[in-house]
Amino acid sequence: MKIGIMGGTFDPIHIGHLLLGQFAFENYSLDEIWFLPNGNPPHKITDESGISLADRIEMVKLATSDISYFKVSLHEATTRTHSYTYSTLADFKERYPEHQFYFILGADSLFSIEGWKNYESIFPCCTILAAMRDDKDAKSMREQIRYLIGKYNADIRLLRAPLVEISSTTIRRRAEQGLSIRYMVPDAVSEYIEEHRLYRKGVSEEQ
Repeated sequence: MKIGIMGGTFDPIHIGHLLLGQFAFENYSLDEIWFLPNGNPPHKITDESGISLADRIEMVKLATSDISYFKVSLHEATTRTHSYTYSTLADFKERYPEHQFYFILGADSLFSIEGWKNYESIFPCCTILAAMRDDKDAKSMREQIRYLIGKYNADIRLLRAPLVEISSTTIRRRAEQGLSIRYMVPDAVSEYIEEHRLYRKGVSEEQ
């Protein structure tokens, strides 16, 4: 099968993540999209929001439960060490040799990938789908793709996806202030955040 990989802290997962997965699924005729909540990312402070890994996982499950081809993988969430993309993809390639993997990333990540740990090991393990959100990025994106293909013999393709100016940071701030996050996250996620009073100051730390 052709498997798309969507990694992230998902704190919380929002419609931008889901749209990116949907467009990758459709544009490249993928069979499944695997969402990987990252339990111990090397580039982020995991407890900055005060939200537990269990809550983040539950929100990803709620957001994807009604889409048959959206799956949740706990491969990175269950490791006690830092989760690195090269290691995850190498593990997947070894465990599932029958699958083709498509790693979905944004434009910023495409330009910073040479700063990732053991980044050279990523390219043989997958096809990279680099999301381009508007036409003005097309020239620089294509130049970066040509550069990486030429230098590392990588398989990198453009993924056209809609521009969604929503971030997990914005959602956390609105939830903290008691403002609506409707339309930014699936209804089930919004209800979960409200029910458990996630991201509210002085509340999450007690749970």
